[in-house]
Amino acid sequence: MNWDTVADVASAICLLGGAFLAFAAGVGVLRFPDLLSRMHAGTKPQVLGLVLVLIGLALRLRSGGAVWALVLVAIFQMLTAPVAAHMVGRAGYRTGKVRNDLLVVDELTNDLDRVVREDDE
Repeated sequence: MNWDTVADVASAICLLGGAFLAFAAGVGVLRFPDLLSRMHAGTKPQVLGLVLVLIGLALRLRSGGAVWALVLVAIFQMLTAPVAAHMVGRAGYRTGKVRNDLLVVDELTNDLDRVVREDDE
């Protein structure tokens, strides 16, 4: 068994794991009851699934230029997905799409109430 075979097997494992996580993210987006749960399901496993797929591709391609391009894709995905999820969550909260009965801690209401009180003064 040589290193190429080991890299191919590791690549296949990463690709299958990434595909499973992407599938789980899709199922979660369809099945979860509220905005915040769906947002969580759409970002966390999706990003990890994409990173696993990119690692699998890097192990399979093994060329310097392609690997650096895949690294850039992973970095940009990890930078933009949390910001996008945060903005969707805030917009959903402000438009009343978030179920308050499911929240354990609601710091945003306290912040909004404080701002409204300061504006009234």
